Amino acid sequence: MKKSDIHFTVELDNQNIPEKIYWNATDNPNEGLSDTKAIAVAIWDHYHRSTLRLNLWTKEMEVTDMKRFLIEVIGSLADTIVTATGDQQMADEIDNVCRTMSKRVEDEYKAQQQK
Repeated sequence: MKKSDIHFTVELDNQNIPEKIYWNATDNPNEGLSDTKAIAVAIWDHYHRSTLRLNLWTKEMEVTDMKRFLIEVIGSLADTIVTATGDQQMADEIDNVCRTMSKRVEDEYKAQQQK
């Protein structure tokens, strides 16, 4: 059986706010640690029938990029819904919400550029 490991390393400031986030995985095509500005990990706790979440981002993560990141995370769930459950209607609803949010973020970004 193949085994795959994923590791995260987080450097915190004196107020426990992430300054740097690094990750590495067995199947990572890059050698060594890779840096990132945000991570979102969800784990299903089958004992409590609920989700454990780990969402971290660095001080350097720009607001617009954070919004885009979260929209892409939500959007990727549409693909997962279809693959895991076959529920195309739910996937379409998620996609529609993501399109609406993406348009809003795009409009916000354009408005900021005009200032």
